[in-house]
Amino acid sequence: MNENDKELFWEANVDEVKKGYIQLEDCYKCIICEEEFEKGRIYEINSNFYDCKKAMEIHIIEKHGSTLNYLLNMNPTFIGISQVQREVLLLMAMGLSDKEIAIKLGVAQSTIRNHRYKLREKEKQARLFLAMMELISTNTKKNLTVLDKEMLCDAHKTATTIDDRYNITDKERETTIKNYIDETGAIKTFPSKEKKKIIILTEIVKNFSKGKKYSEKEINRILKRVYEDYATIRRALVEYGFIERSNDCSSYWVKE
Repeated sequence: MNENDKELFWEANVDEVKKGYIQLEDCYKCIICEEEFEKGRIYEINSNFYDCKKAMEIHIIEKHGSTLNYLLNMNPTFIGISQVQREVLLLMAMGLSDKEIAIKLGVAQSTIRNHRYKLREKEKQARLFLAMMELISTNTKKNLTVLDKEMLCDAHKTATTIDDRYNITDKERETTIKNYIDETGAIKTFPSKEKKKIIILTEIVKNFSKGKKYSEKEINRILKRVYEDYATIRRALVEYGFIERSNDCSSYWVKE
C-alpha cells in the first residue's frame, strides 16, 4: 500500500493519539488534519512567537478544541462506545459531577454510576486487548492488518458508518482504481457496489484541500472534471463522510 494512502491517525500509537500529533525527523505533524510545523522554525501566533512543538500544541487546541474533544466527537463506532456513553463521557470531560450529569441527561444518579462501572470495565478490557495484540504482533513479527499476500486498508476516520463495506484490501483497492479511473484522474463509470464506491470516493476527495471551504459552485466545477454526473458524486461524498457541508449548502469542506 502506498504510504500516501494511509491516514496518520490510524498509524499513531496511544501516546501520539493523546497528544494529537507525531514527531517526524524534520517536523511535527497533526494526525487529525496533517498540518505540519517545521523544526527549527519560529511561528508567530496571535502576536507571540513559539517554537514548532509549542505551535503544534496551540494548533491542536485552536483548530480541534483538544484531542479529547476530537475523539469524543468521532463516530462512536470507532471508539467502541454507545451514543449514551458518549454523552456521559462528554459531560465527565467537562468536569460535571455524577449528580449534575444525571440532571443533564434526565436520569437517576445510580444510572450514571452504572455507566461508570461499564466504562471502567471497557477500559480494562481495552488495555488487556492492546497488550495482547502487541504481544501477538511481536511474537509473529506480523501486524494484524497484514494478510498472506495482501494488506487490510483502514476506513477513513470520518466514515459515517462502519461495516463489511470497509473490509477492503490494498489489492482490491488497486484493482478498482485501475478499472474505474483513467490516467487523467477521471472516472470511467461510477461503481454500484459499495466497496468499490468507497474506494473511488477515497480517491476523488483527494481533489480537495483540507482546511479550505468551497462554495457549491466550486465543488461542482471540480467534480465535473472528474465525472459528468457531479451531483451524484457530491451527494455520495457527503453521505459517506468524506465531505461536510453547511445547513444551507452554501459551503463545503473536507471532513477532518
